[in-house]
Amino acid sequence: MNKIYFLLIFLILSCSKPVEKPNLLFILVDDLGWADVSYNGSDFYETDNIDRLSLNSMLFYNAYASSSVCSPTRAAIMTGKHPARVNITDWIPGLEEQPYYNNKNKPLIGPQDRNELPLNEITIAEVLKKNGYKTFYSGKWHLGSEGHYPEDQGFDINIGGFEKGSPMGGYYTPYKNPKLEDGPEGEYLTDRLTQETIDFIDSRDESKPFAAFLAFYNVHTPIQENKEFYDYYKEKLKGYDDIEPVTKKEGDAITLLNQRNAKYASMVHATDNNVGKIVNYLKENNLYDNTLIVFTSDNGGLSTQKRIAPTSVSPLRAGKGWLYEGGIKIPQLLKLPQQLKGEIVYEPVVSHDLFPTVLNALEINYDIKNIDGMDLNNIFLKKEFNRDYIFWHFPHYHGSLWKPGSAIRNNEWKLVHFYEENTKELYNLNDDFGEANNIADAYPEIVNKLSNKMDEIKVELNANKTTLNKNYKK
Repeated sequence: MNKIYFLLIFLILSCSKPVEKPNLLFILVDDLGWADVSYNGSDFYETDNIDRLSLNSMLFYNAYASSSVCSPTRAAIMTGKHPARVNITDWIPGLEEQPYYNNKNKPLIGPQDRNELPLNEITIAEVLKKNGYKTFYSGKWHLGSEGHYPEDQGFDINIGGFEKGSPMGGYYTPYKNPKLEDGPEGEYLTDRLTQETIDFIDSRDESKPFAAFLAFYNVHTPIQENKEFYDYYKEKLKGYDDIEPVTKKEGDAITLLNQRNAKYASMVHATDNNVGKIVNYLKENNLYDNTLIVFTSDNGGLSTQKRIAPTSVSPLRAGKGWLYEGGIKIPQLLKLPQQLKGEIVYEPVVSHDLFPTVLNALEINYDIKNIDGMDLNNIFLKKEFNRDYIFWHFPHYHGSLWKPGSAIRNNEWKLVHFYEENTKELYNLNDDFGEANNIADAYPEIVNKLSNKMDEIKVELNANKTTLNKNYKK
């Protein structure tokens, strides 16, 4: 009798439909600034689809990129580690790798860092794959050349990811991309990458959950108009009085203070349109509720250069390449599985938090040493979440005219250390959102505290260093 009873129980359990694991859609936009989305106050760009996604997501008001340039942040997302820990602190290959650059007369020489994400690092894709996920990558990679492509780092499929950081053929076919076949005449790169991602999800083995990474090349240079939306923004400009660029000096560079570039606006709109396209696909195919969706950027907007930049992230200070808020603060959303209502999160978070957050949200176990990211699920679940410091390390010169330095944030306090002159600036971000008032002289004890902590973190991460240029002539 007992044998028959247990056999019946076994048959019932065997016939029951298993609980489906959540899927993952990770959307990474290149160079999208904090103020480039409507929900953060853009008065010119329109991001209706991203705004709509925010209504069902955790909206991170104080989200930061791990770096002010792309490759270090991408390495941090892939590994959950600080860029300094994996020794990718500049874009790949970085200015130090350019022969013409080392001949320039600069007081410091930036460190040589890695030109690829090491294969011995465990990536989020490798963890997902090990746990039964079908992994897919579409778009910009910029973490190494052949032998270090996405397919070498845990992704089953790679469409369009190789060593270059910008689309070599521009945004319309032919793409000059060895990992992406050219499309029909007039095809737009961002549309193509989205469609490739949809096709992957559509043709998946439904017995396996999917993890799709859609890494747009948008809105990186070249600033090339999207033909579908460009005329709309040229017409929209006619409704503004201040259509000429408004700028201010930032060191040796110029920061743009208003968003009036119709070409750039059309690129933002095209990105938003494709976010809407893939989110709507998930909804129409009953996949939206059970999918974890991440939407984020790899660094701040391109608003500070030697010449007038294409966008503005004002009221934040500076832009891509700089460790002021404009260079590191980014838009970020996280739509949890089964989440129906949006919530604003004011706690400062950083890109390397996404590794443990995504894996824990998907209930995936992992055992990896030296993870620097923190699990943001503890915020959502109202558990203990004690973050004391966020540290940024960019000891390189950059085309934005940034000079080597580091920065650290502790609660409302932020310290920026410039290495050339060994100067330190202190800001209270609660009172001074735009970092306009350096109050280092008024709070020497805070400067000392943050400086000491910065030094401790550098040692703990084995962070690389600048060296004096012995050939420098004043």
